[in-house]
Formats: sequence, C-alpha cells, structure tokens
Amino acid sequence: MQLPSRREALRASMAGVMSMGVGGGTASGSEIPARAGGPRFKIGNCGYSYRKYLQDRNQPMTYAGFLEASAQMDLDGVELTSYYFPSPVKLADIHRLTRQAFLLGLEVCGTAVGNNFCLPPGEERARQIAQVRQWIGYAADMGARQIRIFAGGLPREPRVDEDTGRRWVVECLQECLPTAEERGVILALENHGGVVATADGMLAILEAIRSEWLAMKWDCGNFRTADPYADLMRTVSYAVTTHIKTELTAPDGKKRPVDLDRVLGMLRHAGYRGYLILEYEAEEEPKVAVPRILADLRRRAASA
Repeated sequence: MQLPSRREALRASMAGVMSMGVGGGTASGSEIPARAGGPRFKIGNCGYSYRKYLQDRNQPMTYAGFLEASAQMDLDGVELTSYYFPSPVKLADIHRLTRQAFLLGLEVCGTAVGNNFCLPPGEERARQIAQVRQWIGYAADMGARQIRIFAGGLPREPRVDEDTGRRWVVECLQECLPTAEERGVILALENHGGVVATADGMLAILEAIRSEWLAMKWDCGNFRTADPYADLMRTVSYAVTTHIKTELTAPDGKKRPVDLDRVLGMLRHAGYRGYLILEYEAEEEPKVAVPRILADLRRRAASA
C-alpha cells in the first residue's frame, strides 16, 4: 500500500477548511499567473532597503525623501513598507505620497505588512487578520495591486506541527481574501521562514487555496536550504512580485553572494513580467550600495 505524500496529507487535512474555496466550488490551488508577450522586468526599491534612515531619528528620512532618492536613481517603482509610515496612518498622507510619486514618474507597485498568521483561533489571530485587511485597504488607496504578507512561524506554546501551522495560515488567508478581491489587491505570500521556509511549505499553502488573489512574493534570498536555487525554481511560476537580495544564507549561517544571472534566468524561463524590487540587507552603507546594485540589476535585466 502506497502512503500519501506529505503534501497530499496536508491537503487532505485542510479539506474541511478548503472544501468551498473562495467564492464556492472545490479548491484546486491558487492560479499560476497568466503570462503573455515574453518576460519583461521593471526595476524598483523597497522602503526596507533604506530602513537605516527611515527608522533612525538621528538619520531622519521620510517617505517623501525616499521617493526623491528613488526618482534620482531613475527607478520604475517603489514598495512602501508599512513599518515606516507615521502612526496612525492617515489617508491624507497616503494621497500626498502617491501624488508625489506620480509627479516623479514612480509607480507605488506594492506595500508590505509584518503579520503572523501561524496562530490558533483567538484574539491575537483576529488582530493580525484585521491588520492585514486594513493594509489591503491602504494598498488600494496607494494604487498598489499587491501587498506582501507573511505566513509566520510556529508558536512555542502550544507546541504544534507544521501541518497544523499551515492550516492556521490557510484559515487566516481565507478570511482576508474576500477583502483582497473586493479591493483588487493580490496577497503576495513571501517565502519568509517559518512554515514557508521551504518550497514544499510554500506550495502546500498555495496549492490548498483556490484564488486568483493569492500568489507569491518570490524572495531570491530567503530559502535557507541545502539547494535554495532548486526551491526558487519550483516556486517561480507563482511569482507576481519579487524581492531581489544580494546575499544567500546557508543552513550553517554563512552568507554567500546571490547568483543574480541565475535568478533572472529563472524569472525569464517562467515568463515573469513585473518588478525586480531590491531588498537590501548587506552591511555596506545603503546610500552607497543601493544605487550601484540597482544600476547593475538594470544592466543585467536588459541583457538577453
């Protein structure tokens, strides 16, 4: 007798949650984005790359300054990470930023929220869901068509297995997807450790939910596995946006450079049309490194 695979077992365990999918019917997995016209890359930067300035009172930078710097680098767009907005977020501030971006010729191509969906039912899970729903609305107000979200990691207490954690993530996504569809914003789930630390973990969630409003934030530096490029290749078809990093972290904690040509080759192979968004995390001074890296990324992206 052949035993079911881990993925088959996970999908079976989610059957009760997913039996109706989003909008009814039988769940068959998130749709792989349709591609036409061959690969096409646009170049962007995310607020997180300049976190040193955006979050440090001694080196003040606001998003207005970040937009000016992005325009000076002749970028196509920006990702405005939620962490660096003044609290509480005001719609007037969002309108002011998006007006500035428009006049600078920049697209606000996305935003990003730091949520955790790997939680059992309860008050904290409800708070996390409410936060993501709120930021879906802010993304729509910015004119952004996608928002980066996290899955999260298993809680220390109560101790649960990864299949249970992923089921919790699926339940939370199910509660957010109607809002995403209503506002026209894709939930871009990032391979950011925790229960999506591997391609198997990411695919288990993407394949458990039937929705065209769920896809992947494909981060080329976040699979800390024995063969991260194999995991990247297995998931690249689901990418609707990216984070391009300059370093990979091996399972032993050592860092090595990302093979950018190999990464771009995967995206080309998938027919990806969209942003290459730099998320800079290395140690060199960002105001020195980021413009140089973006110029190099533009050159590589333009080559055949």
